Amino acid sequence: MTAVAASPVHRALPVDAGDLLSQLRREGGVFVADHAGLRLASHFQPIYSLSHGRVVGHEALLRASDAQGRPVPPPQVFDLGDDLDELWRRDWLARAVHLANHAVAPPADQWLFLNAHPALFGGWREGEVRSFTDTVMHRFGIPPQRLVIEVLESALATQPQQVEASIRNAREHGCLIALDDFGAGHSNFDRVWRLKPEIVKLDRSLVARAAGDRAVRRMIVQLVSLLHECGALVLMEGIETTEEAFVALESDADLVQGYLFGRPQAALAAAERAPNALEAVWRDFEGRWRDDQLAGADRLQPYREALQSAALHMMAGVPLPTACAAFLDLPGAELCYMLGADGRQIGDNCWAERVRQATLGRPASLAFAPLRDARGARWSRRPYFRRAVQQPAQVQTTRPYRTLHGGHLSVTVSIAFAPAATAALQVLCGDVAWDTL
Repeated sequence: MTAVAASPVHRALPVDAGDLLSQLRREGGVFVADHAGLRLASHFQPIYSLSHGRVVGHEALLRASDAQGRPVPPPQVFDLGDDLDELWRRDWLARAVHLANHAVAPPADQWLFLNAHPALFGGWREGEVRSFTDTVMHRFGIPPQRLVIEVLESALATQPQQVEASIRNAREHGCLIALDDFGAGHSNFDRVWRLKPEIVKLDRSLVARAAGDRAVRRMIVQLVSLLHECGALVLMEGIETTEEAFVALESDADLVQGYLFGRPQAALAAAERAPNALEAVWRDFEGRWRDDQLAGADRLQPYREALQSAALHMMAGVPLPTACAAFLDLPGAELCYMLGADGRQIGDNCWAERVRQATLGRPASLAFAPLRDARGARWSRRPYFRRAVQQPAQVQTTRPYRTLHGGHLSVTVSIAFAPAATAALQVLCGDVAWDTL
């Protein structure tokens, strides 16, 4: 739904549902409504579950035209200034058109996503919601549990208390809540924790950026994981290309919506089978994922072998700088360091000479000078330490992360072993600049 400037609504305005329903008429097999010189109709865009490979819902989208048949964009339909009475009537009538068309051949066990106007949703008080859900159930035979009310996150920023109250009312009457356009503008995780929407729709701008930027893609993977921990399903909307679909699969998104899988149309999408595009994306993704894993393993193999060799030398009593010389000579290798059984660093970092010379005195290096001396630092929280002590003698590899000694991404390889002189487990670590791999 296109964002519309929201204004506080302090009371629910009366709407005669029966009067509005009387404005519906059948035209060519679909329901439309004529109101204030406008013809209001519905289109539906399918929403697919990536795991199930089938349609699980549709988003209802308003299609309006004037007396001459020219399209009228939805924001223009609702651009009524301070005339809230008329705004309520148009909003209700638009929903009635969607519900009537959906009820013509209602699919079993599918959601209907309905947009909530940001300037009105804060006025969905108890009576308003009851009137709406009663109308839905008795007139259209749709259980409220099949309705997903899409709430723009921007509405929460302008009238948070009213919108939160409306969300509670809608949920108490059985409706599900989707937080729309998350990631656009000033998104706030606190709202997700507090409101606990059943579904969060990631804004298309995030998906498009992730498709062309590996760093953004890694961030999206973490974002989806956090949203899952909040208890929400994640829907990626605006999927138009195969690369954007790969983002959805790689990040473990639950639901997808976009032109690649189905354009908005007057009829509901067939539920019997997945579109060819979805089958093709799954097939290509599986092959691509295997290739990426193999390519990543191949690129890291020299570093893994060199670190394992360094650990064998250190078990025989060879000092760290000598044992790690072959590792630090590899392209992109930055430093090696030792951790004790408690995760504390033993001694200082052992830097590759070329790295030390290249960064000496540079502003980018000086900016992180307060973090460069790591003697005695505790790294027990780090995955490279925990995984290594859980599986001694096996080389571990991390995902890319930002180093504390510079403004770039690194990968850490690590291995736990017991030196000959002591029985205590120690962990040898080596950092590799990610952009070299």
